[in-house]
Amino acid sequence: MMKANLILTSALILTSALTLAIFAGSAQATKLDDVMAESERKINQSAGSQRRIDNISQQTQEQLDEYLALLKQIESLEAYNAQLEVQLAHQQKTLSDFDTSIQQVTDIERQMLPLLSKMVNELKHFIELDKPFHQGERTKRVLQLEQALQASDIDIAEKFRQVIEAYQIENEYGRKIDSYTDIIEVGDQALEVNILRVGRIALVAQSLDGHYSAFWNDPLRQWQLLDDATYRHSIKEGIKMANKQAPVQLLRLPIQKSAEVQ
Repeated sequence: MMKANLILTSALILTSALTLAIFAGSAQATKLDDVMAESERKINQSAGSQRRIDNISQQTQEQLDEYLALLKQIESLEAYNAQLEVQLAHQQKTLSDFDTSIQQVTDIERQMLPLLSKMVNELKHFIELDKPFHQGERTKRVLQLEQALQASDIDIAEKFRQVIEAYQIENEYGRKIDSYTDIIEVGDQALEVNILRVGRIALVAQSLDGHYSAFWNDPLRQWQLLDDATYRHSIKEGIKMANKQAPVQLLRLPIQKSAEVQ
Protein backbone atom coordinates (compact mmCIF):
# COMPACT_ATOMS: atom_id res chain seq x y z
CA MET A 1 0.00 0.00 0.00
CA MET A 2 2.73 2.32 0.87
CA LYS A 3 4.47 1.49 -2.32
CA ALA A 4 1.37 2.30 -4.26
CA ASN A 5 1.07 5.68 -2.62
CA LEU A 6 4.66 6.41 -3.36
CA ILE A 7 4.13 5.67 -7.02
CA LEU A 8 1.02 7.85 -7.03
CA THR A 9 2.92 10.65 -5.40
CA SER A 10 5.67 10.36 -7.91
CA ALA A 11 3.15 10.45 -10.67
CA LEU A 12 1.59 13.55 -9.28
CA ILE A 13 4.97 15.20 -8.97
CA LEU A 14 5.81 14.25 -12.52
CA THR A 15 2.50 15.54 -13.73
CA SER A 16 3.00 18.80 -11.87
CA ALA A 17 6.45 19.11 -13.28
CA LEU A 18 5.18 18.48 -16.74
CA THR A 19 2.42 21.00 -16.19
CA LEU A 20 4.89 23.53 -14.91
CA ALA A 21 7.15 22.82 -17.83
CA ILE A 22 4.28 23.23 -20.23
CA PHE A 23 3.28 26.50 -18.57
CA ALA A 24 6.88 27.65 -18.57
CA GLY A 25 7.28 26.77 -22.23
CA SER A 26 4.06 28.56 -23.04
CA ALA A 27 5.20 31.67 -21.21
CA GLN A 28 8.58 31.56 -22.88
CA ALA A 29 6.89 31.18 -26.31
CA THR A 30 4.67 34.16 -25.56
CA LYS A 31 7.71 36.22 -24.59
CA LEU A 32 9.50 35.16 -27.75
CA ASP A 33 6.52 36.14 -29.85
CA ASP A 34 6.49 39.52 -28.17
CA VAL A 35 10.19 39.92 -28.88
CA MET A 36 9.70 38.94 -32.50
CA ALA A 37 6.76 41.31 -32.86
CA GLU A 38 8.77 44.10 -31.31
CA SER A 39 11.68 43.34 -33.61
CA GLU A 40 9.38 43.31 -36.59
CA ARG A 41 7.86 46.59 -35.48
CA LYS A 42 11.30 48.13 -35.13
CA ILE A 43 12.35 46.73 -38.49
CA ASN A 44 9.23 48.19 -40.07
CA GLN A 45 9.87 51.47 -38.26
CA SER A 46 13.47 51.45 -39.49
CA ALA A 47 12.29 50.69 -43.03
CA GLY A 48 9.88 53.62 -42.84
CA SER A 49 12.63 55.85 -41.56
CA GLN A 50 14.90 54.66 -44.36
CA ARG A 51 12.21 55.40 -46.90
CA ARG A 52 11.81 58.87 -45.45
CA ILE A 53 15.59 59.31 -45.55
CA ASP A 54 15.63 58.09 -49.15
CA ASN A 55 12.82 60.50 -50.04
CA ILE A 56 14.60 63.36 -48.33
CA SER A 57 17.85 62.40 -50.11
CA GLN A 58 16.06 62.23 -53.46
CA GLN A 59 14.39 65.59 -52.87
CA THR A 60 17.73 67.04 -51.83
CA GLN A 61 19.37 65.67 -54.98
CA GLU A 62 16.54 67.02 -57.12
CA GLN A 63 16.86 70.41 -55.46
CA LEU A 64 20.62 70.27 -55.95
CA ASP A 65 20.18 69.40 -59.63
CA GLU A 66 17.65 72.22 -60.01
CA TYR A 67 20.05 74.60 -58.26
CA LEU A 68 22.92 73.59 -60.54
CA ALA A 69 20.65 73.96 -63.58
CA LEU A 70 19.65 77.43 -62.39
CA LEU A 71 23.32 78.31 -61.91
CA LYS A 72 24.00 77.24 -65.50
CA GLN A 73 21.03 79.23 -66.73
CA ILE A 74 22.24 82.28 -64.78
CA GLU A 75 25.72 81.90 -66.28
CA SER A 76 24.21 81.65 -69.77
CA LEU A 77 22.03 84.70 -69.13
CA GLU A 78 25.02 86.65 -67.82
CA ALA A 79 27.02 85.74 -70.92
CA TYR A 80 24.05 86.65 -73.14
CA ASN A 81 23.59 89.96 -71.31
CA ALA A 82 27.28 90.71 -71.75
CA GLN A 83 26.96 89.99 -75.46
CA LEU A 84 23.88 92.21 -75.65
CA GLU A 85 25.76 95.00 -73.91
CA VAL A 86 28.53 94.74 -76.53
CA GLN A 87 25.95 94.77 -79.34
CA LEU A 88 24.12 97.68 -77.73
CA ALA A 89 27.36 99.64 -77.44
CA HIS A 90 28.11 98.89 -81.09
CA GLN A 91 24.60 99.95 -82.14
CA GLN A 92 24.90 103.15 -80.11
CA LYS A 93 28.20 103.88 -81.84
CA THR A 94 26.59 103.13 -85.21
CA LEU A 95 23.71 105.48 -84.39
CA SER A 96 26.21 108.11 -83.35
CA ASP A 97 28.07 107.60 -86.64
CA PHE A 98 24.75 107.87 -88.50
CA ASP A 99 23.97 111.12 -86.72
CA THR A 100 27.41 112.43 -87.65
CA SER A 101 26.95 111.27 -91.27
CA ILE A 102 23.52 112.86 -91.46
CA GLN A 103 24.95 116.10 -90.16
CA GLN A 104 27.78 115.86 -92.69
CA VAL A 105 25.30 115.14 -95.48
CA THR A 106 23.29 118.16 -94.41
CA ASP A 107 26.43 120.31 -94.46
CA ILE A 108 27.48 118.87 -97.82
CA GLU A 109 24.00 119.47 -99.21
CA ARG A 110 24.12 123.11 -98.14
CA GLN A 111 27.46 123.43 -99.91
CA MET A 112 26.59 121.31 -102.94
CA LEU A 113 23.37 122.99 -104.02
CA PRO A 114 25.00 126.36 -104.76
CA LEU A 115 27.85 124.56 -106.52
CA LEU A 116 25.47 122.50 -108.68
CA SER A 117 23.43 125.59 -109.49
CA LYS A 118 26.59 127.36 -110.60
CA MET A 119 27.63 124.35 -112.71
CA VAL A 120 24.23 124.29 -114.47
CA ASN A 121 24.39 128.03 -115.15
CA GLU A 122 27.88 127.69 -116.60
CA LEU A 123 26.77 124.75 -118.73
CA LYS A 124 23.84 126.78 -120.01
CA HIS A 125 26.13 129.70 -120.86
CA PHE A 126 28.63 127.35 -122.52
CA ILE A 127 25.92 125.86 -124.76
CA GLU A 128 24.77 129.33 -125.76
CA LEU A 129 28.32 130.22 -126.85
CA ASP A 130 29.13 126.84 -128.40
CA LYS A 131 28.50 125.81 -131.98
CA PRO A 132 24.73 125.41 -132.50
CA PHE A 133 24.41 121.65 -132.86
CA HIS A 134 21.61 119.63 -131.23
CA GLN A 135 20.35 122.86 -129.77
CA GLY A 136 16.91 121.56 -128.85
CA GLU A 137 18.26 118.49 -127.09
CA ARG A 138 20.97 120.36 -125.19
CA THR A 139 18.69 123.22 -124.14
CA LYS A 140 16.08 120.73 -122.93
CA ARG A 141 18.71 118.94 -120.87
CA VAL A 142 19.71 122.16 -119.12
CA LEU A 143 16.05 122.95 -118.40
CA GLN A 144 15.59 119.51 -116.85
CA LEU A 145 18.65 120.09 -114.68
CA GLU A 146 17.27 123.40 -113.44
CA GLN A 147 13.98 121.72 -112.54
CA ALA A 148 15.78 118.86 -110.80
CA LEU A 149 17.76 121.26 -108.61
CA GLN A 150 14.51 122.85 -107.44
CA ALA A 151 12.75 119.50 -106.82
CA SER A 152 12.43 118.53 -103.14
CA ASP A 153 11.85 114.84 -103.88
CA ILE A 154 15.26 114.39 -105.55
CA ASP A 155 18.19 113.90 -103.18
CA ILE A 156 21.47 115.70 -103.55
CA ALA A 157 23.27 112.59 -104.82
CA GLU A 158 20.85 112.20 -107.73
CA LYS A 159 21.07 115.89 -108.57
CA PHE A 160 24.85 115.64 -108.60
CA ARG A 161 24.69 112.54 -110.82
CA GLN A 162 22.46 114.29 -113.37
CA VAL A 163 24.71 117.33 -113.54
CA ILE A 164 27.85 115.22 -113.97
CA GLU A 165 26.10 113.14 -116.64
CA ALA A 166 25.22 116.30 -118.58
CA TYR A 167 28.86 117.42 -118.42
CA GLN A 168 29.98 114.00 -119.64
CA ILE A 169 27.60 114.18 -122.59
CA GLU A 170 28.95 117.60 -123.53
CA ASN A 171 32.48 116.26 -123.21
CA GLU A 172 31.65 113.37 -125.55
CA TYR A 173 30.41 115.82 -128.20
CA GLY A 174 33.98 117.05 -128.58
CA ARG A 175 35.28 113.55 -129.35
CA LYS A 176 32.76 112.24 -131.84
CA ILE A 177 31.50 112.84 -135.35
CA ASP A 178 27.80 112.76 -136.15
CA SER A 179 25.24 113.87 -138.70
CA TYR A 180 21.56 114.82 -138.46
CA THR A 181 18.92 116.75 -140.40
CA ASP A 182 17.88 120.30 -139.45
CA ILE A 183 16.76 123.64 -140.88
CA ILE A 184 19.26 126.49 -140.86
CA GLU A 185 19.18 130.09 -142.02
CA VAL A 186 21.85 131.19 -144.45
CA GLY A 187 21.48 134.91 -144.96
CA ASP A 188 17.76 135.40 -145.52
CA GLN A 189 17.24 131.86 -146.84
CA ALA A 190 16.02 128.85 -144.82
CA LEU A 191 17.54 125.56 -145.95
CA GLU A 192 16.75 122.00 -144.95
CA VAL A 193 20.16 120.44 -144.61
CA ASN A 194 22.21 117.52 -143.40
CA ILE A 195 24.52 118.84 -140.71
CA LEU A 196 27.96 117.30 -140.22
CA ARG A 197 29.65 117.86 -136.88
CA VAL A 198 33.27 116.86 -136.36
CA GLY A 199 33.79 117.19 -132.61
CA ARG A 200 33.88 120.89 -131.90
CA ILE A 201 36.39 121.49 -134.70
CA ALA A 202 34.00 121.91 -137.59
CA LEU A 203 30.27 122.32 -138.09
CA VAL A 204 29.17 122.23 -141.72
CA ALA A 205 25.95 121.60 -143.60
CA GLN A 206 24.76 120.54 -147.03
CA SER A 207 21.30 120.98 -148.55
CA LEU A 208 19.36 117.79 -149.15
CA ASP A 209 19.65 118.24 -152.91
CA GLY A 210 23.42 118.77 -152.57
CA HIS A 211 23.37 122.18 -154.28
CA TYR A 212 24.41 124.25 -151.26
CA SER A 213 27.12 123.84 -148.68
CA ALA A 214 27.61 126.05 -145.59
CA PHE A 215 29.67 126.29 -142.41
CA TRP A 216 29.13 127.82 -139.00
CA ASN A 217 31.17 130.98 -138.47
CA ASP A 218 31.85 131.27 -134.73
CA PRO A 219 33.07 134.90 -134.65
CA LEU A 220 30.06 136.07 -136.65
CA ARG A 221 27.69 133.59 -134.97
CA GLN A 222 26.00 132.71 -138.26
CA TRP A 223 25.90 130.22 -141.12
CA GLN A 224 27.77 131.14 -144.29
CA LEU A 225 27.83 129.55 -147.73
CA LEU A 226 30.93 127.65 -148.83
CA ASP A 227 32.63 127.27 -152.17
CA ASP A 228 30.54 124.35 -153.38
CA ALA A 229 33.21 123.01 -155.71
CA THR A 230 35.83 122.89 -152.93
CA TYR A 231 33.89 121.31 -150.09
CA ARG A 232 30.79 119.66 -151.54
CA HIS A 233 32.35 116.21 -152.01
CA SER A 234 34.17 116.25 -148.64
CA ILE A 235 31.00 117.22 -146.75
CA LYS A 236 29.02 114.55 -148.57
CA GLU A 237 31.62 111.90 -147.72
CA GLY A 238 31.79 113.13 -144.12
CA ILE A 239 28.01 112.71 -143.77
CA LYS A 240 28.32 109.14 -145.05
CA MET A 241 31.14 108.46 -142.58
CA ALA A 242 29.05 109.82 -139.67
CA ASN A 243 26.16 107.57 -140.72
CA LYS A 244 28.58 104.61 -141.00
CA GLN A 245 27.91 104.38 -144.75
CA ALA A 246 31.56 104.93 -145.73
CA PRO A 247 34.98 104.11 -144.20
CA VAL A 248 36.75 106.76 -142.13
CA GLN A 249 39.15 108.86 -144.18
CA LEU A 250 40.70 112.33 -144.26
CA LEU A 251 38.31 115.16 -145.06
CA ARG A 252 38.87 118.66 -146.34
CA LEU A 253 36.70 120.93 -144.19
CA PRO A 254 36.75 124.65 -143.34
CA ILE A 255 38.53 125.12 -139.99
CA GLN A 256 38.70 128.55 -138.40
CA LYS A 257 41.91 129.72 -136.76
CA SER A 258 41.84 129.66 -132.99
CA ALA A 259 42.54 133.39 -132.88
CA GLU A 260 39.28 134.03 -134.65
CA VAL A 261 37.24 131.99 -132.18
CA GLN A 262 35.72 133.97 -129.36
